[in-house]
Amino acid sequence: MFVVTGAAGFIGSNVVAALNERGVDEIFAVDTLHGGEKRMPNLEKLHIKDYCSKDELPKRLSDTGFVRKVEAVIHEGACSSTVERDEHYMMGNNFGYSKTLLDACLRHAVPFQYASTAGVYGHCRDSREARENEKPETIYARSKLEMDRYVRRVLPDARAPIVGLRYFNVYGPGEGHKGFMQSTPCVFGRQLKESGRVRVFGANRTCAAGEHRRDFIHVEDVVRAKLWFVSNGGRSGIYNIGTGASRSFREVAETVIAYYGGGEIEFVPFPKQLEGVYQDFTEADLTALREAGYDGEFMPIETGIPRYLEWLESNGAQGVVIPGNAGAPPARRASLLHRQP
Repeated sequence: MFVVTGAAGFIGSNVVAALNERGVDEIFAVDTLHGGEKRMPNLEKLHIKDYCSKDELPKRLSDTGFVRKVEAVIHEGACSSTVERDEHYMMGNNFGYSKTLLDACLRHAVPFQYASTAGVYGHCRDSREARENEKPETIYARSKLEMDRYVRRVLPDARAPIVGLRYFNVYGPGEGHKGFMQSTPCVFGRQLKESGRVRVFGANRTCAAGEHRRDFIHVEDVVRAKLWFVSNGGRSGIYNIGTGASRSFREVAETVIAYYGGGEIEFVPFPKQLEGVYQDFTEADLTALREAGYDGEFMPIETGIPRYLEWLESNGAQGVVIPGNAGAPPARRASLLHRQP
C-alpha cells in the first residue's frame, strides 16, 4: 500500500493517477479538503483504498499493523503559497508536520519521499544541491529548506530510502483549484482566451521585458521521475526535478499564442513590491539526478504546453488526466518496491 499525502491536490492527484495507470489501487489517500467542491474532482475518477485527513495520519503511522502494509509514503501535502506571511503556520505545516511523518517512517524503516522546492536557491543561479547555493527568499522556501536540512542530518542512520525532490516550475492537469497560484501556461492561456492578450512582466532592474526565466516542467515528467525513485528504492538524497533548461516568460507567451493561432503580448509594469525578492532565473542542475541513474527525458515547452492546453480545452480547469481507460479499475500488479521486513 502506498500512502500519498496531498492526494487531492495538483501533484498528489497526478501521482495517484500514475499509480492507477501502473495497476496500483492500494493507495491510502491523505488530504484536508477545505472547499472540497473545488478539489474533489481531482480524485473522482481515481481508485484508492482508503482516505484520512492529514491530522489523522500521524496516529495511523504509529499503528504497527498499519505501517507493515505501507510500501512507501509519498508526501506531497504542504502549504505551497509563496506569499504566505504566517511563519508559524508555514513552519508547522511544511517542516514540523513533514518531520513528524518522516520520524514515523524512520522508526519502521518505511521509504519516504517528499516535495521540496527550487525556491531554496533564491537568487543563486547555481542550482547544484549544495549548501552554499541555498539562499531562500520566502517563508515557504525556508520551511522547505529546514526539512532538507533535517533529512541530511538523519540520512546516515536511515534504514530505508529518503528522497527529497526540489521541484522547479510545474504545470499541467489538476491545478484548477490553485487560484492565483496556477501555473504560468494556465494563466496565459486564460488571459488570451478572455482578452486576446497575454500579460507579461515588463523590465525590472535586472531583466528586459519578458526575459525573466524559469525552468518549466510538465507534471507528467515530474511524476515519472518520482515513481522511478519509488521503484529504484535503494537511492536516497535530495535532487532537482526540472528540465535543465530555463525559458523566458516571453517564450511561454509565444508558445501559448502559437497554440491558439493568434494574440498579442502586453508588457505590464513590473510590481515594485517584487523588486529584490522575485526570482529572475531558475534552471535545474540535473547532475545529481543523472548520477543517481535517472535517464528520463523532459518535455520542452513547445511539447508540454500545447499538450496541457489541449487537455484544458477538453477537460476545463478541474480534474486530473488519467492515461488510458479512466473508468476501468486497475489490474493487480507486483509491488513497485520490494522492502525487507
